[in-house]
Amino acid sequence: MGVTAVLMLPLLLLGISGLLFIYQEVSRLWSKSAVQNKVVVITDAISGLGKECARVFHMGGARLVLCGKNWERLEMLYDALISVADPSKTFTPKLVLLDLSDISCVQDVAKEVLDCYGCVDVLINNASVKVKGPAHKISLELDKKIMDVNYFGPITLTKALLPNMISRRTGQIVLVNNIQGKLGIPFRTAYAASKHAALGFFDCLRAEMEEYEVLVSTVSPTFIRSYHVYPGQGNWEASIWKFFFRKLTYGVHPVDVAEEVMRTVRRKKQEVYMANPIPRAAVYVRTFFPELFFAVVACGVKEKLNVPEEG
Repeated sequence: MGVTAVLMLPLLLLGISGLLFIYQEVSRLWSKSAVQNKVVVITDAISGLGKECARVFHMGGARLVLCGKNWERLEMLYDALISVADPSKTFTPKLVLLDLSDISCVQDVAKEVLDCYGCVDVLINNASVKVKGPAHKISLELDKKIMDVNYFGPITLTKALLPNMISRRTGQIVLVNNIQGKLGIPFRTAYAASKHAALGFFDCLRAEMEEYEVLVSTVSPTFIRSYHVYPGQGNWEASIWKFFFRKLTYGVHPVDVAEEVMRTVRRKKQEVYMANPIPRAAVYVRTFFPELFFAVVACGVKEKLNVPEEG
């Protein structure tokens, strides 16, 4: 009996490995078929996450419209994409200049986007700017700039492209937001406010668009970290706040977020959180035990913690 069990163990492991491999291949092929020939618009495509989204959707056979505010960097992304993909299985990306901080130009850019293929199947609102500092030291001008890029820009572009989706009764809008759309962290007042506003808008829009069969999705990670930034070492356990904040601020890799965006489009998910257990718990604590949450957050302010810069 013991010998039989020993012999069966490698076979069992081999079988599990085979099933995992088959699952991964099926998921990969399913992802490609979900966006094959679809017109996918990506804002701020020149950012770390934007580049990864472009790569994932380009390899999946999507017809990309890449938006960014720097033409030279858009061309660099274009060259990178066409150099690694099979031209017989992919489409040449279209490039469009778009600066979401200039709201007055967004309507014209939306027309240019529609002129590329005549329609939009998937809009990925990815653009975002961050700022860190005490609220009383952040100028109102900077507050407005953050709201323009993180809130007014995405909703203006969305409103301009929505009629096309509604008339065709198909389409998906993806907002790459942040967990701070659910809770606020000290020294990020304007950023958290813009993320709360964006999440509120797209939550309402989701219900409004259901009758038109247009799907609205939100993907909310913790901070999207730079490619080569990893949590530093230190005695963080000496402070509850520092431990909490370290878990909250060191976020996920752009590659992981891009793959989750693809899964969101493929599975037509409505809401996704990408966070480890600490930030997830923080959202529920904020909801059900607000006084405890406020006390922990206030503790960090009292300690005058030097908050790490995001990527």
